[in-house]
Amino acid sequence: MDTPAAQVLADFAVGRFEHDGEARTVYSLGQGPAVIVIHEIPGITPLVAEFGRKVAAAGMTAVLPDLFGTPGRAPSQGYIASSMAKACISKEFTVMAMNKTSPVISWLRALSREWHDRCGGPGVGAVGMCLTGGFALGMMVDPVVVAPVLSQPSLPFPVGAERKGSLGVSDVDLAAVRQRVADGTPVIGLRFTCDPAVPEQRFARLRQELGDGFIGVEIDSSEGNPWGYPKGAHSVLTEHYSDTEGSPTQQALAQVLDFFTERLGVTS
Repeated sequence: MDTPAAQVLADFAVGRFEHDGEARTVYSLGQGPAVIVIHEIPGITPLVAEFGRKVAAAGMTAVLPDLFGTPGRAPSQGYIASSMAKACISKEFTVMAMNKTSPVISWLRALSREWHDRCGGPGVGAVGMCLTGGFALGMMVDPVVVAPVLSQPSLPFPVGAERKGSLGVSDVDLAAVRQRVADGTPVIGLRFTCDPAVPEQRFARLRQELGDGFIGVEIDSSEGNPWGYPKGAHSVLTEHYSDTEGSPTQQALAQVLDFFTERLGVTS
């Protein structure tokens, strides 16, 4: 039996954050430096919340802003479709245009500064997923973001050859990202190899732009792969995550958590 949506986040504190006239609910859990966990389509699902708990258990404060959907609700085909439709028509998300930063990223940068002020440390971590997967790239224009992770970055939607290699940020922001990386801020990217939403051209572009500062983690999802990931596997840290000992997704999760703890100065 599915857990009622309201209970999924019962262990999280609930607050509000407003910036530039836009107020949103924010869920938080844990202590220590902040990690902004930007949920995927369709919303803050039970598995997104569970990822937040893993961040908190590793000694950090997981901060989950509610951008769309119903917090705590489990995904279904209808729910995914309705959330996707709403996101696609929202002015906050740039889903098709190339070389443009989604407006919501400005709000997320402000959220990062707010939680850095609250939690301290050398900065904050940020991880986006799916439709929000590339948002940590745009967020790191603000120097407060010191540990950016791009999990299956799907924007702009890879329709046509040019969009497959596009990164979902403006040219000005990309130049700032390149400088941050050159100054010593690395970026992690995660994808399944056969995920049509995150083509190999996108990671190739990240390597081209960021060089050794981009740490690409690509998990084999081809037919007959040793771990049985479906060819349509998409969500590395949530829906298609396998906790089987030694699995590539378990290793990817450990790498992400280690990245956060190292960059944020968390000691055991």
